[in-house]
Amino acid sequence: MLTSIVASTTTTSSISTGVLLITTPVGLPEYGVLAVIVLIVLLSVREVLSVSPKWSKSLDCTLKMAIMPLVIVFVAIVVFKLSHLR
Repeated sequence: MLTSIVASTTTTSSISTGVLLITTPVGLPEYGVLAVIVLIVLLSVREVLSVSPKWSKSLDCTLKMAIMPLVIVFVAIVVFKLSHLR
């Protein structure tokens, strides 16, 4: 009877360890791609609108506020990818 209790305890602990390793993802790569696409679109919109008559300082400021965080995210993605290549 004592051996069956010990055997079931070791089986349970090894199963739970395997589940913990499976459910801990590293990063969210699909959102990184989305951030890069949005950055490219916003930079393109800024270039096109900069030559239009509707261009103003407030529009420039608004676009910069949207672009700068995405540039930081882009740099972080590049650094993360390069650090995992080594």
